[in-house]
Amino acid sequence: MTERRRIAVIGGGAWGTALATVASRNGHDVTLYARERQTVDAVNETHENPAYLPGVGLPVELTATDNLESAFDGAEMALIVVPAQTLRILARELKSFLPAGLPLVLCSKGIEKSTGRFASQVVADELPDQPLAVLSGPSFAHDVARGLPTAVTLAAEDVDLSDRLAAVLSGDTLRIYASSDIVGVEAGGALKNVLALAAGAIAGRHMGPSAGAAIITRGFVELRRLGEALGARTETLMGLSGLGDLVLTCSSDQSRNFAYGAALGRGEDLTTLKLAEGVHSASIAARLARQHGIEAPIIQTVADVLEGSVSLDDAIRALLSRPLKRETD
Repeated sequence: MTERRRIAVIGGGAWGTALATVASRNGHDVTLYARERQTVDAVNETHENPAYLPGVGLPVELTATDNLESAFDGAEMALIVVPAQTLRILARELKSFLPAGLPLVLCSKGIEKSTGRFASQVVADELPDQPLAVLSGPSFAHDVARGLPTAVTLAAEDVDLSDRLAAVLSGDTLRIYASSDIVGVEAGGALKNVLALAAGAIAGRHMGPSAGAAIITRGFVELRRLGEALGARTETLMGLSGLGDLVLTCSSDQSRNFAYGAALGRGEDLTTLKLAEGVHSASIAARLARQHGIEAPIIQTVADVLEGSVSLDDAIRALLSRPLKRETD
């Protein structure tokens, strides 16, 4: 059994709660930080998080707090599970008290819209002395929290650190593969969100599973080419945090990005939906593709539709009318 560790989990949403739950069940001493007092009270008093993980019982040993600094008391590592667009704000909050050398595992997927930087780059900007790792892969919070088998990837530049962190966080139901390819893990996790919007829109338009398979397959070509241009390794993009996450996210309404795309495809009012991370990432992903000379028509089309410069029907027609070419070109 892995030695008991003191772990802080920052972010009381579905994914943060799920990761805290698994770590607690694995015998670690876990404190979950959430901004909402009602979430903290629910976790501590009823051992549930009804706002984000309804129907899932949480370990009685798991404790929650709304005091950010106290969440880190005695912590030997921290999982940072906040949206990509608020990550820089959190990092700045941590500056005044975060212990030097404390490993931070970044668990959110996305690209900072204002800068085009991935999570590890954003945190390194603000907290240059902290050891960083990223965790990503095909995983739904409800599945993980319920103890269903899941496999993901954890990457750190220091391979010894990634091995140690993966060993601590792995358990009977969560298998974590170590890697040193931070760029690959982050690129796969961010870009698949954009492609899941496209897959959802195809499903919402009732265009059939054949069209959905085509979008996933051709979308993966764009993900791989752009990821490699950004410095990712091909084998990482072909693994859990790339292809694996893409397949999962593009095939279920449990994915917020797929569900958002499906609502878009059905022509529904999107203002009532929780905003999916791919909506933030689409325009910057398209810009990165242009900057690196990567042909990415699906990513560009998603960005155009979200920005309102083209209708969904016109976008689909444009994709279908693209000039024929060899598949491997």
